Amino acid sequence: MPRTTSRAGAALERLSQGVSQQTRTSKAFLIALGVVLVWALLGPVFHFSDTWQLVINTGTTIVTFLMVFLIQRSQNKEARALELKLDEIVAAMEGASNRLIDVEDLSESDLEVLRKHYRELAALAKKEGSLTESHSIEEAASRHAGKSTKSKTGSGKPSTIRAAGRSAPILSRASSSRRRS
Repeated sequence: MPRTTSRAGAALERLSQGVSQQTRTSKAFLIALGVVLVWALLGPVFHFSDTWQLVINTGTTIVTFLMVFLIQRSQNKEARALELKLDEIVAAMEGASNRLIDVEDLSESDLEVLRKHYRELAALAKKEGSLTESHSIEEAASRHAGKSTKSKTGSGKPSTIRAAGRSAPILSRASSSRRRS
């Protein structure tokens, strides 16, 4: 069942995304630097008073306090989206353990068990040889050809990737070399 978002929630989401996008720019840094420089230059005018110091302390505290919540909201959404993308990859990959879907919900001790398991796999892979031996172009081409034959429609046409409403043909080395000859 789709989750409905209140108007306030939707407005806060747009605000947090906008603030997150704007604050990661050079322009935002230069504005912040400019504010600090203006404050510093006004120090002699206000005789470096307690009020002068209080202005910058209060301003930075308020901005920091609000930014923490806005940026955290944006990062949580991005992290959730990334988790879903990874879950989709795990679910779609033949041979991948579906137990890794929603792995972020496991306890710390369960995560430690998994970490040890994958470290053991990494140690075994290191014993087998160099990175180029375990990840060769030939192996990638073979995997790709296997995927291509599974996804053929039977029409003899090459498989396609659908992205943003467009289709792009997938050609393996074998099919592209056949076309050249």
